[in-house]
Amino acid sequence: MVEELVGVVAAVGAGALVYVASAARVVKQYERGVVFRLGRLHGDVRRPGFNLVVPAVDRMRKVNLQIVTMPIPAQEGITRDNVTVRVDAVVYFKVVDPAAAIINVEDYRFAVSQMAQTSLRSIIGKSELDDLLSNREKLNQGLELMIDSPAVEWGVTIDRVEIKDVSLPDTMKRSMARQAEADRERRARLINADAEYQASKKLAQAAHQMADTPSALQLRLLQTVMAVAAEKNSTLVLPIPVELLRFLERGQQPTAQASGHAEAAEQAELAEGAVDRTEQAEEAMEQLRRAVEQ
Repeated sequence: MVEELVGVVAAVGAGALVYVASAARVVKQYERGVVFRLGRLHGDVRRPGFNLVVPAVDRMRKVNLQIVTMPIPAQEGITRDNVTVRVDAVVYFKVVDPAAAIINVEDYRFAVSQMAQTSLRSIIGKSELDDLLSNREKLNQGLELMIDSPAVEWGVTIDRVEIKDVSLPDTMKRSMARQAEADRERRARLINADAEYQASKKLAQAAHQMADTPSALQLRLLQTVMAVAAEKNSTLVLPIPVELLRFLERGQQPTAQASGHAEAAEQAELAEGAVDRTEQAEEAMEQLRRAVEQ
């Protein structure tokens, strides 16, 4: 009798162990469990730890609540200023409502991926090339709002969206390089022109100062000669005083006037000789005509 009772207890214990083993579920800290009883949602979302379900009646699906990093494949589109570009991005999202993520959408990861791709194409068509290259923060915020609006119904929240890279055609890269080079050349010319203007102002001030004190010009000439002589070369420097040049210039003015008068007199004499020769030729022709008539 005792042996039969011990056998029954052992059988019941073994059955209980089998039941517990089949009904036990362990939910990790970063997971939540959604239980379906005969196909319908049953109870609240199961918390992390040890949980029991009814075997063959209940079914538990675990949902990961960690932030998911999903790359968006490169999308090709035409910007608002008619430039063809390829843009890729990355989406960071996480599940905040495990029950909605299981019930409202078949595969929330695939849904977020497709929504991100269509939103990225839409944001490319609404933006200009300069915005894609320099104003990415604003585009990231707009892209995040476009993806987050439908994702709320799926129990998913978008943490952030980042545009990774913008690929341009080779022709556009060359055009942008030429534009940047032309802009740098323009700025260099402006800087050189401003430097020349400032230098001319300083030179004008120095000229006025040297005009008041002629000895300063002589000192400057001697400094220049010393600077040239310091370099070991075969340059020959002959300093000529400025006053001598001015004296020679004043002396050439009367000579030029006298030569001008002489040239005028010579031209007048040539003109008078030409008139005399013309008159002589007319007289000869008249005499020849009379001889023919006789």
